Amino acid sequence: MREGRVGEGTSMAWVTAVICLCVTLFLGKGASENDTKAPGATARGHVIMGGMFPIHRGVENTDHSFAPQPQTCVRLSVGALALSLIMINAIEVMNRSPLLTDLNITLGYRIQDSCSDVSTGLRAAADFIEQAKCVTGDNSSKCDQPVVTILGASFSEMSIVVARQLALHMIPQISYSSTAVILSDKHRFPSFLRTVPNDEHQTAAMVRLISLHGWNWVGMVISDGHYGRSALEHFAIQASENGICIAFRAILPYTGTDEDLDSAVRQAAQTILQNPKAQVIVSYTKSTHMADLYQELRNEMMRKGQRVELMRRVWLASDSWSTSASVQKDLTLEDIGQVVGFNFRTGNTASFNEYLDRLEATGYNSTQNNTFLEELFMLMNESNVSGNTDLLASEVVQAIKGKINPATILSVELAVAATAQAIASVCRNRDCKTPGNLQPWEVLETLRLHEFEGQGKTYTFDSQGDINQGYDVTIWRSLEGKINIHDIVAEWDSQTNNFTLTNSNSSGRLQDLQHVISKCSNSCIPGEFKKTSEGQHTCCYECINCTENYYSNDTDTDECMSCDRNTEWSPRGSAICFPKTLTFFKWQDRFAVCLLAFSVLGILLVLMVSALFIHKRDTPVVRAAGGPLSQVILYSLVVSYISAVLFVGKPSSLQCKARQVLFGISFTVCVSCILVKSLKILLAFQLNIDMQGALQKVYQSYLIVLACVALQVTICICWLVLKRPYKEIISLPQTLLEDCHEGSYLAFGVMLAYIALLAFVCFICAFVGRKLPQRYNEAKFITFSMLLYLISWLIFVPIYITTSGMYLPAVEMVVILISNYGILGCHFLPKCYIILFRKAQNTTSAFRKKLYEYNVKSTDSFSVSGSSVSEKQLDIQQSVRHSSSSSPIEDDVKPAVEKNYSNRDSFEVSYRGKNKFINRYNSHRRSLSF
Repeated sequence: MREGRVGEGTSMAWVTAVICLCVTLFLGKGASENDTKAPGATARGHVIMGGMFPIHRGVENTDHSFAPQPQTCVRLSVGALALSLIMINAIEVMNRSPLLTDLNITLGYRIQDSCSDVSTGLRAAADFIEQAKCVTGDNSSKCDQPVVTILGASFSEMSIVVARQLALHMIPQISYSSTAVILSDKHRFPSFLRTVPNDEHQTAAMVRLISLHGWNWVGMVISDGHYGRSALEHFAIQASENGICIAFRAILPYTGTDEDLDSAVRQAAQTILQNPKAQVIVSYTKSTHMADLYQELRNEMMRKGQRVELMRRVWLASDSWSTSASVQKDLTLEDIGQVVGFNFRTGNTASFNEYLDRLEATGYNSTQNNTFLEELFMLMNESNVSGNTDLLASEVVQAIKGKINPATILSVELAVAATAQAIASVCRNRDCKTPGNLQPWEVLETLRLHEFEGQGKTYTFDSQGDINQGYDVTIWRSLEGKINIHDIVAEWDSQTNNFTLTNSNSSGRLQDLQHVISKCSNSCIPGEFKKTSEGQHTCCYECINCTENYYSNDTDTDECMSCDRNTEWSPRGSAICFPKTLTFFKWQDRFAVCLLAFSVLGILLVLMVSALFIHKRDTPVVRAAGGPLSQVILYSLVVSYISAVLFVGKPSSLQCKARQVLFGISFTVCVSCILVKSLKILLAFQLNIDMQGALQKVYQSYLIVLACVALQVTICICWLVLKRPYKEIISLPQTLLEDCHEGSYLAFGVMLAYIALLAFVCFICAFVGRKLPQRYNEAKFITFSMLLYLISWLIFVPIYITTSGMYLPAVEMVVILISNYGILGCHFLPKCYIILFRKAQNTTSAFRKKLYEYNVKSTDSFSVSGSSVSEKQLDIQQSVRHSSSSSPIEDDVKPAVEKNYSNRDSFEVSYRGKNKFINRYNSHRRSLSF
């Protein structure tokens, strides 16, 4: 039994070998006698669908003849063969559906190989067109059913060329993977349709993913051609709108010699390694190009003696290679980095899996009318040393399953479903079995205008002829030594431009990408803004601190925002604005406490001096100080001290009006009284005796004071009525200062200038009377106090004009206190000292003695002679005694006079000098009233 089985297996092996030999001879003959019209896979039907797939990866041009001839296709692509089988299975499913069985029509197919070559693709398209035109010719009876729809091509480059040719006859072309944006232009490609979205949506999804991860410095690798160029153009536009910069662009030739491709790949690898900051690379290229690029990156690292890990990047793979795990070859994901793939939406693959199961069961018998599948069996048989046909079929099916992209299954099935339903819609009202009764343009019209169903959903081609399903986002990962390329972590909705996570693990997978930094410059933290140098990318910048009163509360801001200068402020490099605090010259301020203490002390000193003067009002010192006028001066100082207190605390409207007016009027009263005293002294000692009588008649001290004060009161009233002071809030750099505005600085200046004028007059009068009797002389005190006042206010004026701030009221307060203490210290404290500690000097006799000495010194020179002294001496003595008979000064003056005139031999007094002396002395007594 065992031998029988062995013999049976041996016989089957011989049969398989003979069959494969026959296939090889047939294919060899086909290669030598190549007829491009001969389809690679066909099935008869009432209506024929054409199919164009890149079953082979290229062509071999060994003949350099100028004569037109087809080229030999080489390098079978199992993945493309799988696509053709998906189409075949979808047509068989539709033929079994009630949609077509009820109409008693069947779909056939005619599949051509484009060989990934434009010329070969054009020959295939010409064959489809010839079949469509055949039924209209003279030999229509010999024609097969025309092709009414063509499914393909795979690559955009091929679809663009073929679509232009098919558009001449309005033969509908439905692509399952050509995504170039240009194909959406219905003016140039009116018969082109596709069951996938165009690349504009894919680039938008990539830009969105890049933005979500905070990347802004990316590289780009594309294949030269419409597909790559179009993707680059749209990606660049959308990236720029989202603040993303393209660090470099590496372009690989779509066609050309191997030397050209190797050179471009080498240059691309060097460019990638020379831009280490671009850790994210977007790739719109073929899978074969990516495989070559990865190998060249590894070789470049080895030539430089660097670790392979340094070539790691985050690769954003377009749909053209996102499901091609073969790009890694002998590399691992640890070497490559992370691959994030964008692919079309996947559907239900159960139907195609069942088809593959049937294919595996039937084995080689399923290759009838399908030379492509036959070639695959032949290639697999070369490596099948066992000769087991069952094992061969299984290997073929497994090879096909390994190259399947689940997303393309849905795309191809939708294209077949749309065509079948469009044909059924047209054929319900006509006989479509007769060749020529169904025109391709009629199918195209139905496809564009009607909905169709596929895998339980309803679809329709939009105005651009596209079906926008969105995208599945996958992240490659290693699984038991192999790469799993179907780990879908998110779905991209092109309508809302948002990602939707597919499961709970997706968030963690995407978060792994957060650790990747792909930026030209580090992010600017809040409080900084980006400054781009001229000629550089906007993504390459330096971070500059925001200036004062500007802020930035986000990362990577282009400019700082301004704070509200009226209520807010910010320091340099701030991320927020701080509210300005309301400030004023507060009572708690140490400077304010110090000034208030001086004010209170001044008031107490004034009250004490006033009490002392009232108590000693009959003494010569008090009477000489002005008597009642001294009390007026003292109480005006009290008011002046009180006005200084009004400069402290939160200002109010009443306080602003009162403080300057109180000071102006009170100090005017004070200075006016001092002026009256100065004039009185000057009148007594310095004026001509003849003028004194006349001036004393008009000299009225209280009227002078009232007149001076009345003028100041008039100034203040006009100030308050016309432009009164008011409370204001001044915006300072960091605070809001609540202060008083003077209303009219002119009125304020006039008030101060008037006081200064009075003080200056006092100063002049005091300076003129600086030679008065020493113990009675107030000229130097008045001079010093007025000079102190004038200097302090002269210093205050420029400070007040040029500065501002919380302590500006304190400056005026200091000047007021200096003025008050100047008068108090110079006018009253010396007198208090005499009253309290030099009581002997506070007598009438002491004052008259000094007055007498002053008059003697100031009288005209006396001429003394021995012959006449006796009579003249007696006359002088009698005159003095008579003039001072009722005065307490007599006892003190008499010995001095007698002593001065004891030398009878040398003393001579002229009568003119005697009369002058007596008149001046009497005048001084009357004027000084002691």
